[in-house]
Amino acid sequence: MSSPVSRRPAAPLAERQSLVLTPDPGRVIIKLFVPGEDSAVVRTRAHALIDRIAELPGEEVEQLLGETVAEFAGRHRDLESTFRHHFDLVRHRAENVDELSPHHRLLVGAYFTHEYAVEAAALCNPSVVAHPDQSGLGAGQLRAAVSVRQIGEGHLSSIGFVTAVLGPGTDLTVTERTGPLVAGDRAEARHRRDLLAAGMADEGWDNEVSATVLGALPEHFDDAAFEGIISELPSDLLARENAMETLEQLRRMNAGSYATDFPADTLLHQRVLWPANAIESRGMEDARFVRFVGDDGVPVYQATYTAYDGLAIATRGLCTTDLRRFEIEPMRGPGARNKGVALFPRPVAGRRLALCRTDGETIGLTVLGPDARWTEPVALHGPRRGWELTQTGNCGSPIETDAGWLVLTHGVGTMRRYAIGAILLDLRHPERVVAELTYPLLAPGGNEREGYVPNVIYSCGGLIHAGLLWLPYGAGDARVGFATIEVDALLAAMTPVNR
Repeated sequence: MSSPVSRRPAAPLAERQSLVLTPDPGRVIIKLFVPGEDSAVVRTRAHALIDRIAELPGEEVEQLLGETVAEFAGRHRDLESTFRHHFDLVRHRAENVDELSPHHRLLVGAYFTHEYAVEAAALCNPSVVAHPDQSGLGAGQLRAAVSVRQIGEGHLSSIGFVTAVLGPGTDLTVTERTGPLVAGDRAEARHRRDLLAAGMADEGWDNEVSATVLGALPEHFDDAAFEGIISELPSDLLARENAMETLEQLRRMNAGSYATDFPADTLLHQRVLWPANAIESRGMEDARFVRFVGDDGVPVYQATYTAYDGLAIATRGLCTTDLRRFEIEPMRGPGARNKGVALFPRPVAGRRLALCRTDGETIGLTVLGPDARWTEPVALHGPRRGWELTQTGNCGSPIETDAGWLVLTHGVGTMRRYAIGAILLDLRHPERVVAELTYPLLAPGGNEREGYVPNVIYSCGGLIHAGLLWLPYGAGDARVGFATIEVDALLAAMTPVNR
């Protein structure tokens, strides 16, 4: 049942800052390119291209290679190493690979390489956390790491970063986003047995083969240990009707956990979290970062994001201590279904909690169970008022205040118009909503209404610094703006509720 129309104050609570981040088509990563890879013919265009390169005289090869390196080396790190790597990936298409000179091989790699502009279409849906490096700042300043959703050709999303300095007061500066981008290197992951077991249980693959493999695995394991245990399965298990299908599922789920490393000399804004497996092959969307401090007092950075493979979505989690090495793994259980999972910044009464939206329209609270699965959620806040009557969701992780957990929400109203609101949860019992803002905190206005997706204001998380709530937000799914809100004024404007 909807609530009565709310009266807004004369002066807005949110003050928009003048700084706006816009998409930069010059920010490119380097990718493998295989011409004709979608062709159904036996002899692909790739074979023919390599044959033509092989027939080029040495002088022309050196000239073409030199021109290419001269034109593109300043845009990418270690371009020739990339060419060698891409040659190795397509060398099977060459008829007489051993006869190709080193320069011919590099040129093959160059022809099988292309640039991709990660934010050519849009830049949106940011979150913000305190940066791990707080050195060299003045009084009242905080260095912040801002994550952004980057959208390029084909609506392919990746996760990028911006470094900002907040304060003093409402001062805001952003580090210039220069230098070559790096998509990171796939690194050896440390897999979790409990998470693999949760995934097999979720998808109904609990049988003798899976139980034997899981029973033999240690609590944490690497890929070599995993394959070693599979290779030692007894023949009577391998002969079972569903054995090969079960092993395929085990391998698929295990591959869902991986790590990405970035070179130590890269700056934060040069790092791009790029899709690295089939589950996220069509995009990594809407990362919600939070600085998490566990019962051991050690801070880490965690985030959730939506993985998309072109057909289905899945909720994924990542963890990093330095924003340079990222451990990525799936999230399991009924509380991790659908989009919009946001982690609490600390345990509450010994429980790991998260916000979620499993039914597509209601903000819920889920608990991480002992079986590594997020439990069925408790409903917190659903569509009630006109500006959020289509659906509600969170705008990032809860923010701790003395008055309670401040949750920024989003609501969808008429004409699919997205606006940002707020609710307050009880500090000790966050399944209780104790107050709400009865009108939008921030709604699209002016040129914010225009963009890749019109009439959208959306955020994946803010933070409190020096009494101000700093809120980066996407406008029109096209650009990123910033707003500041006095925390005390926001809390005072909220209406107590008893749900």
